[in-house]
Amino acid sequence: MDLSGKTALITGGASGIGKATAIRLAAEGVRVAVVDFDGAGAEATAAEIGSIAFQADCGSSTEIDEVFTAAEEALGGLDIAFLNAGIAIGISDITTLDDESYFRMMRVNVDGVVFGTRAAARALTRRGGGAIVATASLAGIVPFAPDPCYDASKHAVVGFVRSVAPTLAAKGIFMNSVNPGMTDTNILNEETKEMFRAADFPLMTAEHIAGAVATIIETGNYGECWVCQPGRDPEPYRFGSAPGPRGGATGVIPPVVASSKWATGGPNA
Repeated sequence: MDLSGKTALITGGASGIGKATAIRLAAEGVRVAVVDFDGAGAEATAAEIGSIAFQADCGSSTEIDEVFTAAEEALGGLDIAFLNAGIAIGISDITTLDDESYFRMMRVNVDGVVFGTRAAARALTRRGGGAIVATASLAGIVPFAPDPCYDASKHAVVGFVRSVAPTLAAKGIFMNSVNPGMTDTNILNEETKEMFRAADFPLMTAEHIAGAVATIIETGNYGECWVCQPGRDPEPYRFGSAPGPRGGATGVIPPVVASSKWATGGPNA
């Protein structure tokens, strides 16, 4: 995809990776709609790049549908969606996990991507195709003991992206994820950042990840999870294959998944 002249909606665009990507895409000639729960922050980012802003709870299906419709109308259509909004809770001891923290994080990190993908797919289909990138994490492909529920949410994003991407590609919509390692954003508290500095462990900048997002959009590939690590160029993660069934069958995907009605449903499904 040639970015110049395209339009994009970015969630979590008030700060960090979302803001850096809004700035990067605007510099490439993209007209951007900045979306964030922090409406004032979204307005500030939009003012910096001469774009438009919307306040929305990205975990709400109603609000995400409304903001996509509003952005589509304001920009005359959408070509790109960057589903970046996300939070962490930093609870390592599962015995201290409270329900509110868990559901709040899953609402933003998982529901926001699923509902955002649905809204984006509808808008991009009307446009004739486009690109979707979801922010996952290196924690979406490796264990992360300091915040196992965050790790679970990002594994969910990775699985969702890899599974929905082939269906979207048939519509001309190319979906991937960006999977950053440790990045200097608000998701890390100052104590954690200081720990990394003391250990001389490099934190990536949000601009580093924004560059990766632009690269992912331009490739035209789909179903890939692009890992970003300090000192390395971003690259798609090479997933291994699970063992197939014994007895001469090949592959690991049962033939029934080719049907859109492979699951019968019901209480015991």
